[in-house]
Amino acid sequence: MAQISLSVHNRSYQVTCDDGQEAHLRALAEYIDRKLGELENSIGQVGEQRLLFMSCLLIADELFDARRQIDGLKAGGQPGGQMPGRAGNAGSGGDEGRASEALEACAERIEAIAARLQEA
Repeated sequence: MAQISLSVHNRSYQVTCDDGQEAHLRALAEYIDRKLGELENSIGQVGEQRLLFMSCLLIADELFDARRQIDGLKAGGQPGGQMPGRAGNAGSGGDEGRASEALEACAERIEAIAARLQEA
């Protein structure tokens, strides 16, 4: 297990992670830091706790949108459209199937990292 220091909103956090995951966690922290900065620039300083909470909501919204798109692809629908019923061609081969599997794997990795961060 590796221990790294991540900086978000000018604060440093010590995090333990699996060996080899350091760069990935740094990229995630940079993403969170960018979101915080964008939100702070658009609404101003509303207090750090509120700013962090609002950023978490925005990032969770992005994750939910990605999951809806994955579900739409699995169901044979269009990624940006409304989710159709489950009667589509889920599990079929081709580019859409591979893209859907890759997005699903990415979502699972994000959830695993979030769970490890909650434990720390």
